[in-house]
Parts: sequence; C-alpha cells; structure tokens
Amino acid sequence: MIVYGIPNCNTVKKALDWLKQHQVDFEFHDYKKKGITKTKLEEWAAKVGWEALLNKKGTTWRQLAPTVQQSILNKEAAFNLILEKPSVTKRPILESNNKILIGFDEVAYKAFLK
Repeated sequence: MIVYGIPNCNTVKKALDWLKQHQVDFEFHDYKKKGITKTKLEEWAAKVGWEALLNKKGTTWRQLAPTVQQSILNKEAAFNLILEKPSVTKRPILESNNKILIGFDEVAYKAFLK
C-alpha cells in the first residue's frame, strides 16, 4: 500500500496514525518531496474522476487567484495545476491492489483494507 500526502497535513497525520495503530504496512509518498506524475494522475482520474483529486477546501486552493480557480474547468487544467502545486491535491490518497481511497474515514479505511 502507498499513502500519498503531505506530512504536515492534519488529515494525513490522522490517517497515518490510524494505519500504524491497526498495524497496516504502507509506504509514504510525500507530494512535496517526490511530486506526482501525470501518469499517476491519469490512473487515479480513470477511477474517481479528475474533480475528486482537487482539494478546493485547502489553503493552497484558497490562496489561488479567483481567475486561476475559475480556469480549472477540465482534466488538463487540473493536472497542470496539481503538477505545479502538488499540495492542491486531496489527501491522503491510499493506493492498494489497483484501488484508491481519498481522504480519511475510519469506516471507509476498514472496508478498503478488507
């Protein structure tokens, strides 16, 4: 399992703590240090849609100029933004057995890990 996120994000911290408490083996992929590829974004978008990958509630999104926010109308624009500012990606994203889960919810994690 790979957990994609940013270490200083509170939601990511909760997810990592939960995984450790439940003795789940995982590799952590730090968006800020390792970035993310367009290929990976395409894989995820094929599963959940490109809109699900954008964190429009986070600080990075809110700091964008309104004109930039309004220009994100399609997958290409969203991916370009994510590649430029990886922290605008929703997090964490769990990836395992060709499935992904976005965000942190204990019930969803238990179901995902079965």
